[in-house]
Amino acid sequence: MQWKALALALLVEHGSSQGTTPMLRFSCSQLVVDRLDPLVTPGIVPSPHLHQIVGGNSFNASMDPTTHDLPTASTCTSCTFSEDFSNYWTAVLYFRARNGTFKRVPQIVSEGLPGNGGITVYYIPSTNNKSSVTAFKPGFRMLVGDASLQSPGTAHKVCHRCMPASGDNSNINCGSPDSQTLPTGTCVGGIRSVITFPTCWDGKNLDSPNHESHVTYGTGSASNDVGPTGRCPASHPVVLPQLMYEVMWDTRPFNKKDLWPEDGSQPFVWSTGDKKGYSQHGDYVFGWKGDSLQRAMDTRCTGDTCKVLKTQTAEEAIKCTKPQVVKDDIDGWLTTLPGNRMVF
Repeated sequence: MQWKALALALLVEHGSSQGTTPMLRFSCSQLVVDRLDPLVTPGIVPSPHLHQIVGGNSFNASMDPTTHDLPTASTCTSCTFSEDFSNYWTAVLYFRARNGTFKRVPQIVSEGLPGNGGITVYYIPSTNNKSSVTAFKPGFRMLVGDASLQSPGTAHKVCHRCMPASGDNSNINCGSPDSQTLPTGTCVGGIRSVITFPTCWDGKNLDSPNHESHVTYGTGSASNDVGPTGRCPASHPVVLPQLMYEVMWDTRPFNKKDLWPEDGSQPFVWSTGDKKGYSQHGDYVFGWKGDSLQRAMDTRCTGDTCKVLKTQTAEEAIKCTKPQVVKDDIDGWLTTLPGNRMVF
């Protein structure tokens, strides 16, 4: 997607009293691809399925919120903004060939940004300058989506799009033609998955047993809204920035139909084992240094530059990696998915 085209599309569809839609949009290169999940299965090695992780290099299997301070524990981050040591992760996409073997689909950086695969991260304040948002607090964490989901879910903010070869000037945020299911045909520009997090917080709990109930979407917010929209209920009165992940999967090497199943069905499957697409999910552990994110939201920064934030070069961000803990083969052709996940 071209950044200018995207900004124009968002402006046209949603409008803004400032003449532009402010959104912090930046690249976080690949930190590691590993079978760990400190949010859902803390301390368990390996976790049930594979994830791709970006952000601060203090990521590990446990990350106890009472003792693990990401900005202090991390020595580098794979993100553009060098004060962001948060961790962001999702499931991993695989191609299943006609002979039944699996190959991990590589990621590519979104158009207009430098980096190495990973995730394009968005933080969007209110789209007008009449209201403010409260940045996440140290220890805050949440997730969106359900790794076991096999049918349409209520999390309408998790979606896929079959991308054109270049550019995409229509709405990014799960609006048509996006869908909860994986595309059924070949995609000349790859497959994009978008995960959009809730924007209303109860103001008390940094987490909850299911990692979801301490936050909620605004009442009246639509699946293709941009920024905190709707009305936060009395139970969750604090307005948060809208956090959003954009992941570009380079499915182009697998577009030859003679590699696809003989019945012509789409050949992609999430690392959860899901061939429909419903189980894609995103996990988040906040780790910005000090009040840096609040300053960026108050300044209403746009893009991957912000006068109140420190940045690093793409080369520096790409250098921030971690070795795998669980030594799964993530590059070769496999007879089963990592963790022996069954396809459903």
